[in-house]
Amino acid sequence: MTMMNFAAIDFETATSARNSACSVAVVEVRDGKLYDSYYTLIQPPGNRYNWFNTKIHGITRADTATAPDFAGIWPELAAHLEGRIVVAHNARFDMSVLRACLQDAGLCVPGFAYADTVTIARRVWPDLPNHKLDTVGDFLHIDFQHHNALDDARTCAAIPLYAGQAVAVDDFRTLAERLGFRIYPFGGRSQGIPQ
Repeated sequence: MTMMNFAAIDFETATSARNSACSVAVVEVRDGKLYDSYYTLIQPPGNRYNWFNTKIHGITRADTATAPDFAGIWPELAAHLEGRIVVAHNARFDMSVLRACLQDAGLCVPGFAYADTVTIARRVWPDLPNHKLDTVGDFLHIDFQHHNALDDARTCAAIPLYAGQAVAVDDFRTLAERLGFRIYPFGGRSQGIPQ
């Protein structure tokens, strides 16, 4: 029997531009347990920040002044995504950030699949007042610092695990079938996507 195997990703951005990632975290789940994590700061284009974004996540120009750009962190980040199912909370945002950063840096699109944990949370806990990450995290009694990419990725990773317990499923694809949510190919490609 296969177990829960997936990765959770979270980006923070420096401005409203999708290619302005300033931090990223990936948490890997293997056999239903947190296995590995990756976190790094990223220097956004021109090291430009919008005060509103800094107010949300606390990352400043000084923090990323000597950080690598997206192309510099990509080989390691790609290794955490390639061939996996990747979840994100409000996945459309995180996938658009990844797509914009790849396009901006002229990098190849990796082969992986993704799903949205907002949808999972809505299906399993429909009575919550909303399904924002901090609301779901509080409901699951997860102590985390919202808008810290690593904490957000860990909390996001917990959602399919708790959802699997709630509906007695311990495989991600079975969870998708049971709850009726979609697993999408990133970039519209099918190669490299785990079956």
